[in-house]
Amino acid sequence: AVGRTDMEDLDLYATSRERRFRLFASIECEGQLFMTPYDFILAVTTDEPKFAKTWKSLSKQELNQMLSETPPVWKGSSKLFRNLKERGVISYTEYLFLLCILTKPHAGFRIAFNMFDTDGNEMVDKKEFLVLQEIFRKKNEKRETKGDEEKRALLRLQLYGYHSPTNSVLKTDAEELVSRSYWDTLRRNTSQALFSDLAERADDITSLVTDTTLLVHFFGKKGKAELNFEDFYKFMDNLQTEVLEIEFLSYSNGMNTISEEDFAHILLRYTNVENTSVFLENVRYSIPEEKGITFDEFRSFFQFLNNLEDFAIALNMYNFASRSIGQDEFKRAVYVATGLKLSPHLVNTVFKIFDVDKDDQLSYKEFIGIMKDRLHRGFRGYKTVQKYPTFKSCLKKELHSR
Repeated sequence: AVGRTDMEDLDLYATSRERRFRLFASIECEGQLFMTPYDFILAVTTDEPKFAKTWKSLSKQELNQMLSETPPVWKGSSKLFRNLKERGVISYTEYLFLLCILTKPHAGFRIAFNMFDTDGNEMVDKKEFLVLQEIFRKKNEKRETKGDEEKRALLRLQLYGYHSPTNSVLKTDAEELVSRSYWDTLRRNTSQALFSDLAERADDITSLVTDTTLLVHFFGKKGKAELNFEDFYKFMDNLQTEVLEIEFLSYSNGMNTISEEDFAHILLRYTNVENTSVFLENVRYSIPEEKGITFDEFRSFFQFLNNLEDFAIALNMYNFASRSIGQDEFKRAVYVATGLKLSPHLVNTVFKIFDVDKDDQLSYKEFIGIMKDRLHRGFRGYKTVQKYPTFKSCLKKELHSR
């Protein structure tokens, strides 16, 4: 096993997403770090690893042997990551990509998929898919922490497996790009990438990228298979379902429902709410008799959250009209924006959680703000896992800067 030499020192030059990936990653191959499928599940469902890990070093041969057990995409299921456990690898770029799948509506992926389907045959090959991943990598480089270039180069080697150039091929103003979300970058830059040197360098990118579980799952062991949208859509849906099942089961204790208070606990995880007790007391006071939230209700709510931007526009119409937002208005706004019909009990529970004034009306600003935090479970960093740098690390950086 490879020890985490000077990990805190490198963390000083890493973004919150990079730190989190390095915290949960457990595999190293030829200098590049990887998560296992189990690591990824832990990273999106727990606050921090159960114990400090070392990076297990694998040779290329050992990695290829591990990947030989990867099922093809048509055999995918909502238990794929749980079944694979430690028998697979996920790169940092794929980690960002999977987080985007968890937090964004499916509809937009159809647009992205079609952008890369250059010949209109409803299929995407490995090269086209790697260009899409490269956009995520370029986006992340725009957010890099400034500092020691040698340390940043070492981080890039760990995260991407090769020394990537710092100049971006996406011909977009840097400040504008930084302010955008990954999703905006994906939507606005896919067509641009097709006509840039990024697309022209697809062969170079393919030769540099190490095969991973996702690439073998999508494109086969030889990388010659093509991915159709139906299979890609099923993969996205299965991934969202799998993560939600894990969160639900961690509270249900084998039952078919979780309590309304547990639902509130899950909603308020990964948010910036300092005092959650106020919201939890709202539930205890307003719903004294527990009815429970089913998994179907639970899943439908998080599908709605993935369409939060459209919902916010619909809900804001009531604000412009100076109308209060009651449960009927809330249900209508959800349906208009997402096509989802939330159960009356689920909507009532949400209102009881966020009805601080006890007037059965929803605080638009507070609800949207908190739910945006909850939605971006992996993109905005985790307060609980960003440990204070050690004195030794701070001293090293200070001395280096003088």
